[in-house]
Amino acid sequence: MAKVCWPYFDPEYENLSTRINPPRVSVDNSTCSDCTLIKLDSVNKPGILLEVVQILSDLDLIITKAYISSDGGFFMDVFHVTDQLGNKITDSKTIDYIEKALGPKGQTTEEVKSWPGKVVGVHSIGNHMVVELIGRDRPGLLSEISAVLANLRFNVYVAEVWTHNRRIACVLYVNDDVTCGAVNDPTRLSAMEEQLKNILRGCEDDEKVGYTSFSMGFTHIDRRLHQMLFADRDYEGCGLTNEVDSPSFKPKITIERCEEKGYSVVSVRCKDRAKLMFDIVCTLTDMEYVVFHATISSDAPYASQEYYIRHMDGCTLDTEGEKERVIKCIEAAIQRRVSEGLRLELCAKDRVGLLSEVTRILRENGLSVSRAGVSTVGEQAVNVFFVRDASGNPVDMKTIEALRKEIGHMTMMLSVEKVPSSSKAPEASGWAKTSFFFGNLLEKFLA
Repeated sequence: MAKVCWPYFDPEYENLSTRINPPRVSVDNSTCSDCTLIKLDSVNKPGILLEVVQILSDLDLIITKAYISSDGGFFMDVFHVTDQLGNKITDSKTIDYIEKALGPKGQTTEEVKSWPGKVVGVHSIGNHMVVELIGRDRPGLLSEISAVLANLRFNVYVAEVWTHNRRIACVLYVNDDVTCGAVNDPTRLSAMEEQLKNILRGCEDDEKVGYTSFSMGFTHIDRRLHQMLFADRDYEGCGLTNEVDSPSFKPKITIERCEEKGYSVVSVRCKDRAKLMFDIVCTLTDMEYVVFHATISSDAPYASQEYYIRHMDGCTLDTEGEKERVIKCIEAAIQRRVSEGLRLELCAKDRVGLLSEVTRILRENGLSVSRAGVSTVGEQAVNVFFVRDASGNPVDMKTIEALRKEIGHMTMMLSVEKVPSSSKAPEASGWAKTSFFFGNLLEKFLA
């Protein structure tokens, strides 16, 4: 089959097309009785599907169905969405934001930078320093990282940590504990970078990170973490077997060829959860595949998603090696956000070293952090941790009681919830209570 290349987009022509044919956004609450319909007609351009799904995900909306078509000069799609409780979107501010974000003024190209392939990266955004780390995961590693930052008098304002396949990726927004601004002292930054590298130096496979580079947005933490782990090849080791009846039902992913239209059809069936579509579209986009059509549906507790794709060079997935790699990468993208076990939420007045204290307590009580989100709103800090026994066993309730007693002396509020391995709806699995801290928080506090 001859290559059918993705059209070349001249930025000036694209801007002219957008002015002539501005995006049309409709938020419809009358057509369906159980959900809100969000309809978008827009000039087509590379990456537009990810932009739209990212906006909806950052509003914590649950996508129950979606129909995507972008085969040609226009991008047309319909999303069936609800809030985290399964209700229609009736809040006027949320509706107004959707119309503005997806409308003409919201269609902006995200600034990108190349992931440099370093174990530790530091750069400045506004009044915060962004610290990025990736390496081999081990019990207590997050505690060591936060202790280094506390000792150097850096305050962790926002952070997100993912672990997958024995790898850990962190994005932390820090500032100076006195000035509350970005730190520009090269000596101090060099000390922080060197100490963090020393912590991760025991990871014998870290050199492989330098072999891959990707474009990364500055503002979306979730996408950064996906790209970092993808570049780190965390998908290697993900199996291709699918056991529907297993406790942690693995995604069932198949790739077939649509001869009539010249597409590769990627079909995904797995446990439904919030931001599932974002994770899959993010991975396909960063692997340089273009989604021309897609159909998304949720039949609780499972989701079915089908994507008609080609590579940006116009080619389909013709070899078994290509198909196997895409399957592994999508499976990894789905599993990175999955956390079973105990969810701990701690609220306290923000102060330097708070994250270090909390993670030290978790480590001393034999708990391993599989995922974490840290946020600061005003003077209030909220830390969310997904934890498990260091040996992988369920957390003993005696450990939780010990945590309550120790944390009580620190004037902190602790909420404990078990995250089940299976659930009948996304909002019942614990995602509703944690999604605020994962993905959209950075944009909120920068705004």
